[in-house]
Amino acid sequence: MGKSLRTRLTLLVTVAVALAVALSAGLSFSLARAQMYRQVDEEIVPHPNRTVQEQRSAVSYLLKKCSSNPKDRPPYTTPSSTQVVYADGRPPCVVGSQLKVKPEDLRIAREGGSRICDGHAVDGTPVRIWVENVAPGMAVMDGRAVNRLQDSLQNFAILLVAIAGLGVLLAAWAGLIVARTALRPVGRLTTAVEHIATTQDLDTTIPVNGTDEIARLSASFNAMMAALAGSRDRQRRLVADAGHELRTPLTTLRTNIGLLLRSEQIGRQIDPKAKERLLVNIRAQFAELTTLVGDLLQLARGDTDHEPQVPLALHELVTAAVDRATLRGAEVVTRLDPWYVVGDGTSLERAVLNLIDNARKFSPEGVEVVLRGGVLTVRDHGPGIEEDELPHVFERFWRSPGARGLPGSGLGLAIVKQAVEKAGGSVTLRNAAGGGAIATMRIPGGPTQPV
Repeated sequence: MGKSLRTRLTLLVTVAVALAVALSAGLSFSLARAQMYRQVDEEIVPHPNRTVQEQRSAVSYLLKKCSSNPKDRPPYTTPSSTQVVYADGRPPCVVGSQLKVKPEDLRIAREGGSRICDGHAVDGTPVRIWVENVAPGMAVMDGRAVNRLQDSLQNFAILLVAIAGLGVLLAAWAGLIVARTALRPVGRLTTAVEHIATTQDLDTTIPVNGTDEIARLSASFNAMMAALAGSRDRQRRLVADAGHELRTPLTTLRTNIGLLLRSEQIGRQIDPKAKERLLVNIRAQFAELTTLVGDLLQLARGDTDHEPQVPLALHELVTAAVDRATLRGAEVVTRLDPWYVVGDGTSLERAVLNLIDNARKFSPEGVEVVLRGGVLTVRDHGPGIEEDELPHVFERFWRSPGARGLPGSGLGLAIVKQAVEKAGGSVTLRNAAGGGAIATMRIPGGPTQPV
């Protein structure tokens, strides 16, 4: 079973502090031991600047006081010992406790040289020993007992272990406090996410305090929730509007088809002209449904489309849209300068075609399409738009009172706005000075093709 983030963070802090305490304790013990042994070494190692005469006098004095007879030597209790070692194997001459002689000590007596090392007295007492050749076939061993020093180091090690253990416990407690404090915002975020997952309440927000990573995460989460709530509201609004717009043609179709079926069932023929009008109306309703469904699919595709943005020749897209509008019977006059943009070619061509189709509904005299300096204008010569209606022209399913009798779904300009904004541009609609309306589309780009 996996541990919680709080537990893992506490363990991480505890382990890190434990390693640091252990390293510090080990380093402190090593430094203390080295210093204490250095002091002992300074006591037994002769001064490097002593003269030969001083050395000979010290050896002569030692030979007078030392004894090779064990009965003449005191018990092995003295803290310091000095003895003369002979290379020929004679018993050492000792002052104090006798030290154990190793083969390396006999080699120094025989060949010369010196060394400092750890050793033992005959009674087993640990001793720090300096061995030095003082004459051919003879060496002096000077030792200091280090049993008390080792006891002190042992006590010091126990103290360090106790302090380290206490430090680890304090580190665990501090790690728990730090984990609780540091993860409290994460806990609030987790609670909010769980609440949203359970209740589907996208209006939940998290308080943002400070500017650290947790605060940035909370702000990003709030922004994501706002985007999701907005997307859900737009989806609901789209479904509601689509249902409202579909209701009228479906009701008309159901009524007309019902009349035709009833006439067949009762055997009463409808007047041929009336029947023809019914069939024409049914065809028109099917065409309206087809247009509406196509526009809805285009809007849905635009909301979720992630097609790559590629360099495009906007003037060529406008030319293609004009050609398609001309096939539908539109009269279009164009003046197009080269302009290159980055976007989705299919969406932008559909946007231009929608602007032309929208203008053609109100302008039997023709439509003017101009692309100059990166600004595309589509002008009609119709009656124009009421000023209070201009803010609503790009809303989904909105249709002006004067356009409700004309074919269309009320989604054409919404599709235009969506496509243009996706390409980083903007689109507006206003009344022209000489009558009619002008749609203006601006998309960032340049007059030359990007490399």
